[in-house]
Amino acid sequence: MNRREFLASAAVVATASILPGAAAAQSPPQPDDQKKLGWAVVGIGSLTEHQIIPALANCTNSRLAALVTGHPDKAKPFIDRYGLDPTAVYSYENYDKLADNPAVQIIYIVLPNGMHAEYTIRGLKAGKDVLCEKPMANTSAECQQMIDAAKAAGKKLMIAYRVRREPYNMKAIEICRSGQIGQPKLIETDYGFQIPPNVWRTDLKLAGGGSLMDIGIYGLNASRYLSGEEPISVAAHRTDNKTDPRFAQIEEAVAWTLKFPSGLLATGTSSYNIQGSNYCRVIGQTGALVMDPATAYHRNHMTGQFDGLRQNFDLPDIDQFVAQMDYFSDCVKNNKAPITPGEEGLRDIRIIEAIYESAATGKQVNLA
Repeated sequence: MNRREFLASAAVVATASILPGAAAAQSPPQPDDQKKLGWAVVGIGSLTEHQIIPALANCTNSRLAALVTGHPDKAKPFIDRYGLDPTAVYSYENYDKLADNPAVQIIYIVLPNGMHAEYTIRGLKAGKDVLCEKPMANTSAECQQMIDAAKAAGKKLMIAYRVRREPYNMKAIEICRSGQIGQPKLIETDYGFQIPPNVWRTDLKLAGGGSLMDIGIYGLNASRYLSGEEPISVAAHRTDNKTDPRFAQIEEAVAWTLKFPSGLLATGTSSYNIQGSNYCRVIGQTGALVMDPATAYHRNHMTGQFDGLRQNFDLPDIDQFVAQMDYFSDCVKNNKAPITPGEEGLRDIRIIEAIYESAATGKQVNLA
């Protein structure tokens, strides 16, 4: 079942006479799981099935405690495979009943972008800490509502920028900010692939935009975390392709240039109609870094030029979802602020809105 079918099923699930989770459900931890925080994963799409749930099985302080889905049959394989309590499967209608489940401490929102705000806010009101997939939401106004809800509930909200715990990106941050390549002067990022037809990411209401919202945000966010600066202006262009039904509602490609206070320029491109790219280059006064691929789930690669000498980096290839979820569990357990809170997601969405504005008007947009 694809995401579009998944959403359709969510709309009709209320007609079911009985669905597990209607009562106060909890998935009792095994003896060796007593110290692990319980996670409820909202949405059983490809990412959940192939990355998130398998990662939870390998976490040291996080475990699968509940699932929320519009199609209960999709939960059955995980009940059997991971020993999930069958009563810990919720619908979108009784989602708020998670408040009555003491086995769940954290909710992971893995839904189409247009649904992030609603289910994050409802999860926070249920008294749970929330990890929300990126992009944070379709609009900056929704992002602010999510932040306000977290503050009102006294709960933590983290946005799932998984590469902030990935070894190559963490090393790149260290190098760029330490002066090992001199003052960074230019950052180039490029992301793209061929999007299939009839998926939720081609629906403007669900996706909030095209390739920029989905994969371009990786390059945008990298420009900020590698430089340690916030941009002051942006100029952008977009390509619309109404002859291709995939792009009836969304852009095919976007290109932008960000200017930072130090004079650094960051250029980025994203496309849903190219062979495939996952690339980042940082050029400094005395050296450079190239990551290719930069933000893949596995086997990222980085080379550097330092005073004319080339260096290949050989860093651990980790499960980024394990690292991300265990990191957030640690933040919750020890009351630590996560490095990618709601405010971080809001900053990216504000810049994305400015990129779309610049592309529409043909004018530079000031961000400061």
